[in-house]
Amino acid sequence: MLYISRWKALAIVMTTLVICMFGIPNLLSSSTVQSWPRWAQKHVVLGLDLQGGSHLLLEVDTAAVRKEKIEQLRDEVRKVLREAKVGLVQAALVRGDSVEVRIRENDLQQGLTKLRELSQPLGGLLSATGQRTLEIANVGGGLVRLSMTEPAILERVRQAVEQSIQIVTRRIDELGTVEPVIQRQGIDRILVQVPGLQDPQRLKDLLGKTAKLDFRMVDQTMTAEQALATRPPPESEVLYGTQREGRTPYLIEKRVVVSGGDLVDAQPSFDQRTNEPVVTMRFNSSGARRWAQATTENVGRLFAIILDNEVISAPVIREPILGGSSQISGSFTVQSANDLSILLRAGALPAPLTIIEERIVGAGLGQDSIQKGTQASYFGAALVALYMLAAYGIFGVFAVIAVAFNVAMIFGVLSLLNATLTLPGIIGIVLTIGIAVDSNVLIYERIREEIRTGRSAISAIDAGFTRALATILDSNITTFIAAAVLFFIGTGPVRGFAVTFGIGIITTVFTAFTLTRLMVAYWVRWSRPQRLAVT
Repeated sequence: MLYISRWKALAIVMTTLVICMFGIPNLLSSSTVQSWPRWAQKHVVLGLDLQGGSHLLLEVDTAAVRKEKIEQLRDEVRKVLREAKVGLVQAALVRGDSVEVRIRENDLQQGLTKLRELSQPLGGLLSATGQRTLEIANVGGGLVRLSMTEPAILERVRQAVEQSIQIVTRRIDELGTVEPVIQRQGIDRILVQVPGLQDPQRLKDLLGKTAKLDFRMVDQTMTAEQALATRPPPESEVLYGTQREGRTPYLIEKRVVVSGGDLVDAQPSFDQRTNEPVVTMRFNSSGARRWAQATTENVGRLFAIILDNEVISAPVIREPILGGSSQISGSFTVQSANDLSILLRAGALPAPLTIIEERIVGAGLGQDSIQKGTQASYFGAALVALYMLAAYGIFGVFAVIAVAFNVAMIFGVLSLLNATLTLPGIIGIVLTIGIAVDSNVLIYERIREEIRTGRSAISAIDAGFTRALATILDSNITTFIAAAVLFFIGTGPVRGFAVTFGIGIITTVFTAFTLTRLMVAYWVRWSRPQRLAVT
């Protein structure tokens, strides 16, 4: 067992050194590391509690979700009755949380039959409860009322939150931040923590915009001022321009020519004629076809580019646009053009998000935490080293060296994974230092027992490493299972602790058994001891 071939020894040493070398970028300045190859620039990312950053608690506008769902229901009611050629006394109207429509008496039964087809069983876990999406009531006199059930509304809110989390994640990832924390809280809230973000206002601007993009035609049957003074046409509405352009009113058709959902890509660029920042967009095949048709049929007319019910630009269609791409201009700066591109690529939020809690964590708190965590690590490591040296002599020296490589390997693995180090993560490292010598203690105590039975020094060392292996694996596997459960079930700080602690368990087994055995084997080969200090 103490014989280790040259190739195996070389593999152990190289594995240890390579993993430790991945932690070197943490010791150097970022300017120095930037000149290295990209694969060598990986480092440990400090969490929000260590380097500061932005902490936001967002709330999904459930009222907007409810309103959108009711309006969709109204459109579906109109479409179904129109396709069924059902005669109406009164068109479908939204009243509160319901849609009401008055059907001619002779078409009432046919209309009810078609409308009941809109009510579907709720999917997922709620399907077994018999819950449906709609309640349809014949009030009398041909009046039919359709109401969304509360479980259907709650299911839509849940879906809106899940979609919002995905879109928020994509938007923040586009900023180039590392390891943000984005998770659901309660029914309709989202927690966002972005470590190291130097411009929290930019984050709020990105997350606060729904980014619903529409291309619509400008209604030129009357001016916007006339529409405000009287009443807009039924199929048009008055929208306003951006603050930079003085909130100019526009009369815009409600019909959407192309929506943001048809976008494939959006990138910031510069207009070749004016050299101003613009956003270049590319549509999918369906959007490109509709866009080509609209621009071909409306040459000479104004069209409006609308983002979140605000007119960004209203240029003239001078010629058909057939290439499936277009650009948005509107007095952009380089950063605003880049931010708009991020929003459009990430997609529109299903509902507005409201910031209900905002905290900016200062770097001073983080530096204090790092200092205290570092002091605790040094103090704990010193006490462990003193105890091992006093209890096991030269074997204690081997254990201390193994612990030092253990900590270096933890930082190497964290760097390789680009993991985030939080204050609980530092606690996990300190705890790893405390328990890292447990495996060495098991081996050394086993060696003592073997010597008491009359074995020679070399035979006792060999038996100690061989027979302690099963115990070492059992104890560390059970501990690793606990760390894995904390990682998969826990959130935030709990996961930060589980990551460093779990990695520490793996490196502890490697250094305590493999690396320590290598050092002991070469020491035995060199000194040929007759008595051991562990006795």
